Amino acid sequence: MSIIQSGAGDYFGAQESLMLSLKFLDGEKEKDFACLSSDYNELGLNSINLKRYELALIYYDKALFYYNKGIKLSKNTGFNLTILNNKALAYQKAKKYAQALKIYNELIPEKSKNQEEYARVLSNIAKTKWLQNSGYNAAPDFLKALSIRETENDLWGLNASYSHLMEYYQQTQPDSALRYAGKMYQVAKKLNSPDDKIEALQKLIELVPPNQIKQYFATYRKLDDSLQTARNAAKNQFALVRYEAEKNKADNLILQKDNVEKNYQIIKQRILLAFTVLLILMGSVISSIWYKKRKQRLELEAQNTIRENKLKTSKKVHDVVANGLYRVMAEIENQDGLNKDHILDKLEVMYEKSRDISYEEPQLADQNFQEKISDLLQSFATETTKVVVYMGNTAELWTKVSGDVKYELEHVLQELMVNMSKHSEANNVAVRFEHTDNHINVYYADNGIGISEGTQFNNGLTNTGNRMNNIQGEIIFDIKAEKGLKIKISFPVS
Repeated sequence: MSIIQSGAGDYFGAQESLMLSLKFLDGEKEKDFACLSSDYNELGLNSINLKRYELALIYYDKALFYYNKGIKLSKNTGFNLTILNNKALAYQKAKKYAQALKIYNELIPEKSKNQEEYARVLSNIAKTKWLQNSGYNAAPDFLKALSIRETENDLWGLNASYSHLMEYYQQTQPDSALRYAGKMYQVAKKLNSPDDKIEALQKLIELVPPNQIKQYFATYRKLDDSLQTARNAAKNQFALVRYEAEKNKADNLILQKDNVEKNYQIIKQRILLAFTVLLILMGSVISSIWYKKRKQRLELEAQNTIRENKLKTSKKVHDVVANGLYRVMAEIENQDGLNKDHILDKLEVMYEKSRDISYEEPQLADQNFQEKISDLLQSFATETTKVVVYMGNTAELWTKVSGDVKYELEHVLQELMVNMSKHSEANNVAVRFEHTDNHINVYYADNGIGISEGTQFNNGLTNTGNRMNNIQGEIIFDIKAEKGLKIKISFPVS
């Protein structure tokens, strides 16, 4: 519809039809790209045609905008070249000659394969250069393009060539311009192109001798009147088509509405039934899932409780029995004179503690804790290993420390000393205590083989970290010491 309207001179109607066409197309769907690129090309041409009647550069800017969109969407190489040629024409009409020539020069190699297209681009380049520089000799290229078009019998091309030559010779060789204007008029009549006939007649009126003006002017006026009448008629040629389309659309909408109402009632009933069934099924499924989850959760809680009890028991056996036995063994090994009663007392204490493993750990007595710690550390001294406890281990230091913290600290120090005795090969061990701010710090150092980076701690040393976490403290192993091992234990005073 748009192409027909444009051909009849109804450019605004053509533009309206193109805009309507765009509503039915999707720029994201590749199947619509060809039609979209065609629409944008036509919109560009309409914008150039409208410029004839509206003196505003905005129409050329619109044309360039539409051509760019058309090129972006077009997948047809030949059609791309057509759009580019039209884009260059828009630049030429807007007097942006450099941009127009850049496009035309890019098109020349492609067009040389097609004589008609080559002639068109060649003629357009010549005209653009002449418009850019009035002294430019465009005649050779104009005439070359004309020769090609005559050989190819390209009537539309001939029409354009005669127009270009008519304009080119109008000021310098009026007789030549008159001859080409006459030829253009004859070709335009063959093509039945009202706009081109009007253009040729205007030039003839300007160029013919005075005694012939009246003849051409009468033809011009008659043609112009009939053209205006045809254009006015063309504006409404698709009114009936649009009316029928809108009427059918309205009737279809009414039928669709009735069908939708009926379908709605049916669907509503089905949805209610389906929802009821779904609700029952969901209730059954949720109840089943909840029951299984609850059963799994109770089983998992029971397993975790058993596991925690086992870990707790294992930890107590390690701290009370294993480390205790190792301590007694160390004392027996390093005492010259074996004190039977002393050993039996220690074993009896261990026996009582082992019996209490399954019960709550008894609170440690606060009295003489500094002596207990000192005895613990000194019990690991041997003939080859000297243990020194100096500075800070006083009764005042432990007065504000709770029994739980003392219990944990005792087993941490015992674990460190056991590991020292087993693995360090140290012959000097030093332990220092200090009270700073609201924390108690314990510093351990030996001159043994130390701990290398990447060493995986066994359960005993791992437990020391857990114990310190229990009392909001920390234990830091300095594994980068030059020799031996340094450890810092720090915890808040409760």
